[in-house]
Amino acid sequence: MYILLGEISVDTRVLEYFLTVVREENITKAAEILHITQPTLSRQLSKMEEDLGVQLFVRGKKGITLTNEGVLFRRRAGEIVELAEKAQQELMESDRFIDGEISIGCGEMAAVQLIPKLFMSFKEKYPKVHLNLYTGNADQIKQRIDSGLTDIGLLLEPVEVEKYKFIRLNIVENWIVVMPAGDSLAEKQSVSVNDLAGLPLILPHRQSVRNEIESWFGEYWDKLNIVAVSNLSTNASVLVENGVGYALVIEGSLPYLDKSIVTYRLLTPERKSTCVLVWKKHQPFSLAVSKFLEHIQCSLRMDNDEI
Repeated sequence: MYILLGEISVDTRVLEYFLTVVREENITKAAEILHITQPTLSRQLSKMEEDLGVQLFVRGKKGITLTNEGVLFRRRAGEIVELAEKAQQELMESDRFIDGEISIGCGEMAAVQLIPKLFMSFKEKYPKVHLNLYTGNADQIKQRIDSGLTDIGLLLEPVEVEKYKFIRLNIVENWIVVMPAGDSLAEKQSVSVNDLAGLPLILPHRQSVRNEIESWFGEYWDKLNIVAVSNLSTNASVLVENGVGYALVIEGSLPYLDKSIVTYRLLTPERKSTCVLVWKKHQPFSLAVSKFLEHIQCSLRMDNDEI
């Protein structure tokens, strides 16, 4: 922290150095206490004297003696350091009173498990902040972010992130096919493209995701019997339960699936997706949201090249 003394800016850390030297009456001993080298400490003090335009010490063989100016400066330096410490403590205490809402939009996926962990660790420091969680697909979440209704989005890729700051998570989402528990496909270890050709299928609502699925099916795409699309996996599983078809979703979207009613198998060849946390570039956020974004980046140890 820097303090303005007239036209001179002084680092409070150097003031603490000065006070330690005064207390110990010896630069070498003060340097040991401060865990810096003696030349570094001497250089810092000499620069402060030069900046102030006064001599604070008389350096002798038996130690240092304060000049009259040094005696006056010691009193003021002690007051300044005490005031700076008090101000810093008050700022830290004021964090406890930060309140407001953090609005997060997310899809149904395994990566959602990250949100309560981040929020609860954040709430330990800011107990008055509350969470507004909205569930939808990536296209819906992006619309809400762009319109200012949602602060942060957890999105399943593929998704365009050019106008957002983002963190790509290292959580893998496996694609599966959901079927009735007693279905013949449930007897297989995994389900192939050939197994699904001609069967009634329920696909995700997002066109970009369906494009990825089309790539996975390859030449079988034209043979598919697509009977429905759904933007939420839980609703798609209800359609499966009632015999509408077989749903292609990500495994993490159905954490509480009752496998006595409907079950699932992984696709072969396997299909995987990743997720990103995004927020709008150049967007003014509330203090609570700004603090939460800092908390996210610190917690995830984000690579600065990704934002």
